[in-house]
Amino acid sequence: MKASKMLISTLKEAPNEAIIPSHILLLRAGMMKKLVAGVYNYLPLGLRVLNKIERIIREEMDKSGALEILSSAMQPKELWEESGRWKNYGPELIRFKDRHDRDFCLGPTHEEIFTDLVRTTVKSYKNLPLNIYQIQTKYRDEIRPRFGLMRAREFIMKDAYSFDVDEKGLEISYQNMYETYNRIFKRVGLKTRVVLADTGAIGGSASHQFMAISDVGESDIVYCEKCHYAADGEKAESVPTYHRYEEEFKEVEEVTTPNQKTIEEISSFLNVTPKDVVKTLIYVDMDNDELVAALIRGDRFINEIKLVNALGISEAFLRLATEEEINNISVNGFVGPVGLKVKLFVDEEVTMMKNFVVGANKKDAHLINVNYGKDFEGQVVDLRMVQENDECIRCHEPLKIERGIEVGQIFKLGTKYSNSMNCTYLSEEGKTEPMVMGCYGIGVTRTLSAVVEQYHDEHGIIWPKNIAPYHVVVIPIDYKNSEQQILADKIYEQLNNENYEVVLDDRNAKAGFKFKDWDLIGIPYALIVGRKASEGIVELKTRNGNLKEELSLEEALNKIKELLANVR
Repeated sequence: MKASKMLISTLKEAPNEAIIPSHILLLRAGMMKKLVAGVYNYLPLGLRVLNKIERIIREEMDKSGALEILSSAMQPKELWEESGRWKNYGPELIRFKDRHDRDFCLGPTHEEIFTDLVRTTVKSYKNLPLNIYQIQTKYRDEIRPRFGLMRAREFIMKDAYSFDVDEKGLEISYQNMYETYNRIFKRVGLKTRVVLADTGAIGGSASHQFMAISDVGESDIVYCEKCHYAADGEKAESVPTYHRYEEEFKEVEEVTTPNQKTIEEISSFLNVTPKDVVKTLIYVDMDNDELVAALIRGDRFINEIKLVNALGISEAFLRLATEEEINNISVNGFVGPVGLKVKLFVDEEVTMMKNFVVGANKKDAHLINVNYGKDFEGQVVDLRMVQENDECIRCHEPLKIERGIEVGQIFKLGTKYSNSMNCTYLSEEGKTEPMVMGCYGIGVTRTLSAVVEQYHDEHGIIWPKNIAPYHVVVIPIDYKNSEQQILADKIYEQLNNENYEVVLDDRNAKAGFKFKDWDLIGIPYALIVGRKASEGIVELKTRNGNLKEELSLEEALNKIKELLANVR
């Protein structure tokens, strides 16, 4: 491809809304262009990268034995009602009516569609196991689309669903996808860590996430270097720690704490540490239309996903109570569990504390010497976010935390959807049994963004060879110079004829402008044709900066072929 015929839409500066490197660079390099918040058009260079990621996914999925289909993004309400998710999925589900007043949604995921497809086409155990997948655009009405492709309202996803006769079969299908995903991300070039994950709105009994390591990742990766335990922040567990367990129980006392509302203020005022205080957080369970209280130690942060799971509701149906709602049952800033007339969920660490401080449910007052089981009770669960150096739940070694971007997730759905939607098969014994399902997703556009987060420098993107939009760019310093033009054309034609993906920058522009453009775009290899063109000498430069040397035309072509020998 000649640059003069390409749509090269590079920018000197990215829009102010772009904060993280991938968002900035994908816009500046002309890979994509914003349409509206959370929705993007993909320009030719960006689409080439997406197509290569999809090709790798297809090759590995096909190799695993999965079969590709393409289903509709438009889904009828009736199927979602069968699964029970029409109500429970929450406001992220984009719903609409057709001209006949029939309800539909734009699919954020496709469990219902695939289950319906299989229940109407597969009847016998002889047709199982089965794994079918698609690569398709999904839609979620994010309340705050941000970070470019990280949290968008429209995105491309590969989703697959396995159907087996029993749990043993599901284990085999699940492990097959686990290994397939590792191969996919290795070929794409991503550095990933596999972690235990919460099943969220998809549901099921178990799940793993594939996290691309990145400082700008929106998820915490909690891991142990000794036993290799790893989980995302929502799922991670740690050993609960005791505090002040040697004391005897004391009698509860009310103390005046004028305007002391925060943990820091209370701790300082009462001359205790945040570990001696228990905070009581009031939430609204919108699914059951009631207030609930969550109690954790003062130095901890609550894990709302764990509270959602304890309540047995969708994340979309939990929110913090307003000041007005809190004041209906207590006093905002002075809430405590003693005498509180709502359902209490108590972190297990709180039950190990003695003689701690809580709000007195009165303005400017707290209670000291409060104890769980003596002064109040509640449902004991793990509610806390794991923190750096907490003890590993498996081996008790200190845990570490890093940030990551979720690029893939796999689920053991079991019979969650097959039971509710009557997806069954006829067994060898002639009995009707529910199919046992798995679900496997890869965020294609998220993967694109994650790659840029891992591969960039101050000049622009540095694409891994397997997914680069082009592999080589030929840059004549002055294309009007006949000797440079002849040599550049020769290199371009020879590489083109041998099916290498090559760009010839034949634009009438200054050399510095060209270099900046291609550094920003991130083509892995550049052949620079300059003052030694008459001698048949070119400069080979790698975008990652590992190589820069002058070579003869023959040497340069052979080197390029060598460097691209393993591209697949």
